[in-house]
Amino acid sequence: MLKTRVLTALVLLAVLLPVLYSNNYTAFAVVATAFFGVAIWETFRLFNPKSGKAVLVAGLWTALFVWIFFIAGSVSTSIFWLSPSFWFYFSVALWLVRFVPSLKMGLPPLDSTRNTLFSLTYAITLVGCFAAIVTLYAYSPLYLLSVLAIVWCADIFAYFSGKAFGKRKLAPSISPGKSWEGVYGGCVAVIVIATLVILFGGEALANTFPVRVQASLGWAVTYLTLILIVAASVVGDLFESQLKRRAGMKDSSNLLPGHGGVLDRIDALVPVLPLAALVGAWL
Repeated sequence: MLKTRVLTALVLLAVLLPVLYSNNYTAFAVVATAFFGVAIWETFRLFNPKSGKAVLVAGLWTALFVWIFFIAGSVSTSIFWLSPSFWFYFSVALWLVRFVPSLKMGLPPLDSTRNTLFSLTYAITLVGCFAAIVTLYAYSPLYLLSVLAIVWCADIFAYFSGKAFGKRKLAPSISPGKSWEGVYGGCVAVIVIATLVILFGGEALANTFPVRVQASLGWAVTYLTLILIVAASVVGDLFESQLKRRAGMKDSSNLLPGHGGVLDRIDALVPVLPLAALVGAWL
């Protein structure tokens, strides 16, 4: 299993890193759109595991994504709902009022109208997530990577902190392996690493997310923003675990051998990236 995970990771890096650092916006947008389509396909399967329409639904949502952000949006900037900011605000609002409460209240039954509406709202947050990916990349590949790195660091250090100190379960009915101690450890690690980047990163890291936030908004807002990002990443991870548990699936798909599916890799990023894009717009 470890060998498979490593090989898959190497293949992904070999494909994604050249695109990321090519400074070719069109190539990056094409790759991001392809991943968006796969994420929608996996989402529909999690919400409707017995349906055979996942490919059709993914195609329709992908066409809508392309039309909004690369066709209509490039022609008219005066219509708010065609702007990425609308989708960032909408996504953050949906997480606050709909998905965070679901972690406590539970999900609607699979074969219900409420579940269909729920799947539509989650698809909207995926639109916001991938719109944020493209927007952050357009600002700077390093800027995008720095936001991703915050989530990756939080996840890695939460795992090791949880293993070493975990006693109080975070959400035992959803993800029994996660603990509050793990969350605290991940949060502390992110704050420490971000502080070191801000103080000692120099010119090479001047265009990263923590440095930009601190330079514009100060230390207190920077730390608050980092804490919110870590919290949002935990919520995104738990929510996808909740979806998989309800659908009886171990992974969102098996497209990435050893890693599961695209959603398994980006679940924590879905609520984080629109939030980071909004913060970036205020800088």
